[in-house]
Amino acid sequence: MTETPVGPPGAQATPPRRTHPLTPVVTSIRSLVVLLGTVLVFGAGNLRSLSTELGGLLGVAILVGAVVLAALVLLAFNHLAWTRTVYFFDDAGDFRLDSGVLQRNERRVTLSRLQSVDTTRPLLGRVVGLSQVQIEVAGSGDSRIQLSYLTDAQAQALRAEIIARAAGMSPDVGEAPEAVLATVPTGDLVASLLLRSDTLFLVVISFAVVLAVTASEGPAGLLLILVTGGVPLISVFGQFTRFFGFTVADSPDGLRLRQGLINVQSQTVPPGRVQAIEISEPLLWRRRGWVRVSLNVAGIQSDQSGMKEHVLLPVAPHDVARRIIARVMPGVDPSAMEFLPAPDRARRRAWLQHANLGVASDGTVLAARRGFLTRRVAVIPHARTQSVSVTQGPWQRRLGLASVQVDSTPGPVSIRVLHRAAGEARHIAEAQLRRAAAGRASGPGQRWMAEPSAGVHTEPDGRLPDDER
Repeated sequence: MTETPVGPPGAQATPPRRTHPLTPVVTSIRSLVVLLGTVLVFGAGNLRSLSTELGGLLGVAILVGAVVLAALVLLAFNHLAWTRTVYFFDDAGDFRLDSGVLQRNERRVTLSRLQSVDTTRPLLGRVVGLSQVQIEVAGSGDSRIQLSYLTDAQAQALRAEIIARAAGMSPDVGEAPEAVLATVPTGDLVASLLLRSDTLFLVVISFAVVLAVTASEGPAGLLLILVTGGVPLISVFGQFTRFFGFTVADSPDGLRLRQGLINVQSQTVPPGRVQAIEISEPLLWRRRGWVRVSLNVAGIQSDQSGMKEHVLLPVAPHDVARRIIARVMPGVDPSAMEFLPAPDRARRRAWLQHANLGVASDGTVLAARRGFLTRRVAVIPHARTQSVSVTQGPWQRRLGLASVQVDSTPGPVSIRVLHRAAGEARHIAEAQLRRAAAGRASGPGQRWMAEPSAGVHTEPDGRLPDDER
């Protein structure tokens, strides 16, 4: 027997709604720009030849006519697709999207598995005041729905309604208030990007190429600076436009992240959805006391939206980072944890980063420390552990060492306890599996603002009480 989903209080089906009437126009312009760019890049020579063969103005008129015809075809198809696209909430409180011209697609998003809700204002959409809404849920495969386009006000209202329904609240509760926790100053962002290890590596490689060519070809090789020198600048510019105006705000519906210069993005991560975090500290940031905080969020896969790295803070002082981490993982302060160093014989396996290797654990999280040029501390709540494995390479076997891999959801954070004594590594893995089982048994429900139900409780160190083992 199939159980019927039960929605939050006040859940009822809503009438089908359509996106904004300008959606076909914006979509057609975007597609036409991509098409024209492709033709100009790969077919410029053929176009000139065709224009010459057809003869001056006649050739130009035919080319313009072809562009107009392509635009009309795109507009007609996108208008038909718009008329056949509707979205609504069903009587279980879940989000539904029906679309498709030649093939109908019916998507249902179970909001109790919601991971994040993003609103994006691409450059073309900003010109006419339109936004996109992207919904991420836990699950394998394509667990994302992108709704294009709504007015900015409609997008914010829909985002608030989705969050409210996912939280188990009335859908008409409205937009939750927010309090800004941190902003990234533009000067700090620029300086941090220039001092990143990736930027310095690109600069070194660029100069090495220029010197090698100059040594073999003479002074003319210096002209390569015009090309290779642009690679680091492009990397810095891309990161700058992405993280410009980065703001972290706190609200009852989760943590809100806003960023972007060209494409303005707003992401909402509901409480309890952060699976793991990593604090990274590049070598040239240490004198300034800066760190970057990345995170894994269940259900969010790598894409082209610009959120693929899942950055919680692109750059911030240690005290700001600790405050934000305490918001996404209450009671967790990695800097206050007591790390156990790697054994002395691990120095023969990792002689550069040996002094920074360590592992720490308490009743809530496991933390692993590693790195040399860039120091990293990865933290995962016990309840978010998906699997644990122990690995041992040939060199490690010779030294009696092993490493522990604690798997989280896909993302930039990797939790690796490197180069422990083989027996200690097995003990860490077994203890983490026990803590993970206990943490999941006592974890909160999916509707994070609904009344919690009684569950299994654990001891402060993550063990099950004696009477529940």
